[in-house]
Amino acid sequence: MVGRLLDDDPEAAWQHALAARARAARIGVVREAAGLAAYHAGHYGEALAELRTARRLTGSDEHLPVIADAERALGRPERALTIAASPEVGRLPVEQRVEMLIVESGARADLGQRDAAVITLQLGLLDNHSGAPWVARLRSAYADALAAVGRDAEARHWLERAAEADPDDVTGVHERLAELDGLVLTDLEDEDEDDVEDDVEDDEDDVEDDDVDTRGGSDDDSADAVHDVRTGRQGDDGDDDR
Repeated sequence: MVGRLLDDDPEAAWQHALAARARAARIGVVREAAGLAAYHAGHYGEALAELRTARRLTGSDEHLPVIADAERALGRPERALTIAASPEVGRLPVEQRVEMLIVESGARADLGQRDAAVITLQLGLLDNHSGAPWVARLRSAYADALAAVGRDAEARHWLERAAEADPDDVTGVHERLAELDGLVLTDLEDEDEDDVEDDVEDDEDDVEDDDVDTRGGSDDDSADAVHDVRTGRQGDDGDDDR
């Protein structure tokens, strides 16, 4: 039940895990499930406690990347880096090692070490063609690190490479690319709207100038007409006198 709810309703998964823990607190897989549920639900302190207990009960290091990331989430990137440097990490399968590198890169970014965050992920594994889910995650994280130091063109390239490795969009990278394209289109539309507004304002100014000219012409014509009328009247009066 906990596993099925993790993605759709992590808080409900956490509540189910708590109920299971109450019945079997000394079983490692139960504490492991509780820790993962707490992590996905954003209860990072509880996640640390549960996953550390699970590690003691099972002897497994497979969730060290999650433990390190929970430390990051609690505002302790230095502790995350300490875990990333532990010898146990070198014995993890490639997927977990990549996850730890992603966490390490994020922790360095948290500390303001953005160039180091990029270097952490500059690996030959970026060109791995296995199609494993971690390939897309690594490339996506590398793209984020590049974007953070202003290397936008390279970031876009690695996002596209991540999309190639994730045709089913499990990581959501296709959606991110679509959002980037949408932002570009939106910017172009805004520029077009600004141009139209400028043209309208120019047209309005021209119309106002024309109105001023027209009104000015009418005043001159009116003055001439009044002069003519007065002159005509004077003439008429002179004819009558004659």
